[in-house]
Amino acid sequence: MVAPPAGGGPAAAVGLRTIRRVPSPGVGQNGGMESLRGQLLIASPKIVDTNFRRVVVYMAEHTEEGAMGLVLNRPAETTVTEAVPDLGWLAGEDDTAIWVGGPVSPASVIVLAEFDDPASAALIVEGDLGFVPAEIDDRDTFAAGVRRVRIFAGHAGWGPGQLESELEEDSWILEPARRGDVFTAQSETLWSEVLRRKGRDYVLLATMPMDPSLN
Repeated sequence: MVAPPAGGGPAAAVGLRTIRRVPSPGVGQNGGMESLRGQLLIASPKIVDTNFRRVVVYMAEHTEEGAMGLVLNRPAETTVTEAVPDLGWLAGEDDTAIWVGGPVSPASVIVLAEFDDPASAALIVEGDLGFVPAEIDDRDTFAAGVRRVRIFAGHAGWGPGQLESELEEDSWILEPARRGDVFTAQSETLWSEVLRRKGRDYVLLATMPMDPSLN
């Protein structure tokens, strides 16, 4: 996990970040690595860093050159219009909370959405799910072409080989992502719900209190 830079936070988010795909390796360059793009990383009890303790991360990109993901279960206390007034039109009438996507670049905003036409996205992660472009000419037309939107401040990032090392240390538990995970309304229970979904030993793990001494 890349350490966060000093200063800044969700309320300071002011710029929509343009997402660029990490260059895909050519044939024979993966070294046996399987991309985790579109998967969930579930923080194991080994992670005690407060930035990642009991988080669920949606992996947006993963190649030999690094990985990038968005934390799905950390809503901020500020709303979208409070943190990023220029994106209020995209948040809708409910003016939902902005989400803390991770500790990297906390003053950059990343918008994940479901598109009627995937060609409208700056980058597709999977299917019709992708990132909103930084520049949008016709807001009304664009808003009419997205079904669900989630706005994040910051993201989670890993350098080359870093995520693979953490996986070898059993810091993360893998699970295929469901669309309901990405747009969950139950952030406080997402970590335990996804673990229960895996079954067997993970069901017991899902019931562990935040402080093991209370068990």
